[in-house]
Amino acid sequence: MANIVEMTTAAEFAQEVTEAKGVVLVDFWAPWCGPCKMTMPVLEGLAEQYDGKIKVCKVNVDEGGELATEHDVMGVPCLIFFRDGAEIDRIIGYNPDKLKDAFAKYAE
Repeated sequence: MANIVEMTTAAEFAQEVTEAKGVVLVDFWAPWCGPCKMTMPVLEGLAEQYDGKIKVCKVNVDEGGELATEHDVMGVPCLIFFRDGAEIDRIIGYNPDKLKDAFAKYAE
């Protein structure tokens, strides 16, 4: 399985996302969320395929709710792409085709 970083604190988020160079995808999810469970295998496959090009991180909103609030996450799954610490795109809900297209676009 690809290296997917789990985060719950602002310090972890700063280190892995805000201060990171390059493209980082943050998956805001919840264990009780059906669409989140459907997204996970797609995300794992893309994380493996684009390993070294796009870093993938996850935030469980039940444990890292303050991070979700800080990034205006209103529903899950909410997948946010960052480049050099700034948000560049957001995908809300289960949308594997849009997610695949975004990975291809931002890995360039």
